[in-house]
Amino acid sequence: MTTFRSDFLRTLSERGFIHQISDPEGLDRLFATETVSAYIGFDPTAPSLHAGGLIQIMMLHWLQATGHRPVSLMGGGTGMVGDPSFKEEARKLMTVETIAENIASIKRVFSSYLTYGDAPTDALMANNAEWLTSLNYLEFLRDVGRHFSVNRMLSFDSVKMRLDREQSLSFLEFNYMILQAYDFVELSKRYGVRLQMGGSDQWGNIVNGIDLGHRMDTPQLYALTSPLLTTASGAKMGKSLSGAVWLNADMLGPYEFWQYWRNTEDADVSRFLKLYTTLPMDEIARLAALGGAEINEVKKILATEVTAMLHGRAAAEAAAETARKTFEEGGVAADLPTVEVPAAELEAGIGVLSVFAEKTGLVASNGEARRQIRSGGLKVNDATVTDDKAVVSARDLSAEGVVKLSFGKKKHVLLKPV
Repeated sequence: MTTFRSDFLRTLSERGFIHQISDPEGLDRLFATETVSAYIGFDPTAPSLHAGGLIQIMMLHWLQATGHRPVSLMGGGTGMVGDPSFKEEARKLMTVETIAENIASIKRVFSSYLTYGDAPTDALMANNAEWLTSLNYLEFLRDVGRHFSVNRMLSFDSVKMRLDREQSLSFLEFNYMILQAYDFVELSKRYGVRLQMGGSDQWGNIVNGIDLGHRMDTPQLYALTSPLLTTASGAKMGKSLSGAVWLNADMLGPYEFWQYWRNTEDADVSRFLKLYTTLPMDEIARLAALGGAEINEVKKILATEVTAMLHGRAAAEAAAETARKTFEEGGVAADLPTVEVPAAELEAGIGVLSVFAEKTGLVASNGEARRQIRSGGLKVNDATVTDDKAVVSARDLSAEGVVKLSFGKKKHVLLKPV
């Protein structure tokens, strides 16, 4: 592991945020000697970001916490195109009105992690629609497009994957990387931004921006990417049994958000404490050393700390208390009927239709289960099931070793492995 002099890179390194840096020594020197402005772009493809994007927001949080200026860039312009990186097909195009509504909704989350204002290290929120929507096409081709080699653009993995599969890549999508590169240059000129951060799938796009900046006479620009995270079992971050783990409270309440983190796999607890909380590293080391039944207490700490950053300490503690009453006091659990299933079967995962129909009899058939899912009538651990292909597994077990299944408000069954 590289030893960094700057607080920012040292913090990111020890907490596991760093995948690649374009010039580690140069960037470390910059952070050690100047107040640095850095940005991450967020595409408004939905009214909320989900937990998969939380690692990026935490990088901006640590940037500000170590004395630098974070810039959160809303993709009001690029959102009209859609990032094709590693997508199997083109994204559905959104109207200008939908993009504006999504941005307004997404913005609410950032103030939980960043302090916005006019001071040198106060965060700035920008929208690339400010400069992209007013571009003159011919001038843009002449001044910016001439710096791009199509041969090189075709060599990027994100493009090659689509072409190798003989999946169509539209000219509209092909332009995305040029627009993103131009964003980097524009932010450098407007706000003195020197660094772009993002997930490792954005490396090619960010490096394009560095190259374009060099050709358009900006100061030296830098790239830093984080690893693309999956859980220990290979599941994609930000996805749960009930669907996306949204950050906006109106799309996913604090209790359901808390439960997602409470259900973290044992092997992920230490890593997630480093990435998603601000607990000191020595405290994380102490918690990570606990084993056996104590690991469940650590998971509750993880869930409460992550939820507190997003929804506030009061909401996080209320969620923890709700979980305690539901699963620990016995007022609910002791009175509920229990259905036992082989532990190995639950470990492998059981289809949600089978769980509600065949295993527990909460609904009469798979077809009825599917209909109830469409109408929001089925819940797992109080989280509404939205995907009829979802799987109930050992990952959904509560601290007491059961999975709570609900049909409506009055029919509940506990699934217990034996």
